[in-house]
Amino acid sequence: MSQEDIINTIKATYSREVRKNLIKAIIQSEKSKDSQMMDKQYKIINQIFSYVIKESNWKISQNSNTLDTKPLEIMLEVFPKLSSTKWYEGQNINLKSNRNKDKN
Repeated sequence: MSQEDIINTIKATYSREVRKNLIKAIIQSEKSKDSQMMDKQYKIINQIFSYVIKESNWKISQNSNTLDTKPLEIMLEVFPKLSSTKWYEGQNINLKSNRNKDKN
């Protein structure tokens, strides 16, 4: 499935308001450190992220310097404020640490 098709499918499945509220809920639960609420919201965003990975036929690269970040780019396109969450920060840290492992 193309990147544009994945984005359009997610946008058709989840209205702008639903997507906006999901990110708001994630940010609020992260700020309040409400682990139950955070787990619930992370489960939803992880399910969507899993769908993106599956539909984009993403594979772990042998050389993480050339790691394909397309799934995260798709998530940012669909959820513009996602970059302000700890969930996104965690995904980015994983990418950076894998790149650093390859350099050593």
